[in-house]
Amino acid sequence: MVIPELSTAERRLLTVLQGAFPLTSCPFASLAEGQPGWSEDDVLDHIAALKQDGAIRQIGAIFDTRRLGYASTLACARVAPERLDAVAQAINQHPGVSHNYGRDHAFNLWFTLAVPPGRDIEREVRALVDQPGVSGFLLLPQVRTFKLRVQFDLGEGIEDAMEVTKDHASDVEAPFDPQDIPLVRILQQDLPLVQRPFAALAQGSFFDEMQLLNGARRLLEQGIIRRYAAILRHRRVGYAVNAMACWEVAQEGLLQAGRRAAEHPAVSHCYERVAYPPTWPYQLFTMVHSQSEEELQRILSTLQDDIRPRQTAILRTVQEYKKVRLRYFEPTHEAEKGKGDGHQEP
Repeated sequence: MVIPELSTAERRLLTVLQGAFPLTSCPFASLAEGQPGWSEDDVLDHIAALKQDGAIRQIGAIFDTRRLGYASTLACARVAPERLDAVAQAINQHPGVSHNYGRDHAFNLWFTLAVPPGRDIEREVRALVDQPGVSGFLLLPQVRTFKLRVQFDLGEGIEDAMEVTKDHASDVEAPFDPQDIPLVRILQQDLPLVQRPFAALAQGSFFDEMQLLNGARRLLEQGIIRRYAAILRHRRVGYAVNAMACWEVAQEGLLQAGRRAAEHPAVSHCYERVAYPPTWPYQLFTMVHSQSEEELQRILSTLQDDIRPRQTAILRTVQEYKKVRLRYFEPTHEAEKGKGDGHQEP
């Protein structure tokens, strides 16, 4: 299914913007070279219109949270239905909560939390769910990442751009240099829509244009930046149906199941996470996007055949409470460090 109001050229541009965005002084001129008949100004005008229309959320650096020294986790809570909205809104106040959803399960509130180096993430989750109406919660940190790539091909389906990693506990990587924190703070900002956007970003900072570009290329090469790209609003560009599919898999088959699930182009996220049998026996989490309910059912059936799980839980979003880009090393995070033991209400 194609969005009627988007031209073929706009769909092609949106697909390209999610990939290898040109880290050059004049990136929009470089993008125009791939759009027959378009000038640099045409590209700028079309991107501005697509942002105004809500198709593009932001253009900027997408960082590896863990490589920056942040701890992160998925968490879920069992909340009395009459208290769900209030609990969700209280959790939303934490600056490290980027996603928060009501879902159709006994554990009906699901949120992600990331905290800067030196903070106890379990303690902070406990503080967030210490509210009237919450009768239980689970901490679901990832054990292994099989795939993390939200990239939509607006012509044929979601681009298959698999990223497979080893268990992070065994990775050997260069540590993040805290001297790069000012660089991170700038590169996470939305890219200005001007002919020389990196020069505009650098204004008023410690960097000039070339220092900023060289720093971005270096962090990208190191894997600290996963990609520099556009983030789309998936519902706005036609992917209105999605589900979080969770699978209980025999431990000896988990690695193969994760890799096979990650190969599917409709799967944007695929993780192994901590399980809590029998309450929550599911170790393999997949996020699936589609353009229709019928397509989603076909995808889930294919995954079922590939994964061969013992049990499956398909969770639908019934309410989106928060969905924002996490901003790293912000003053709000620094201020939170001084609040004591982390048990204060957010």
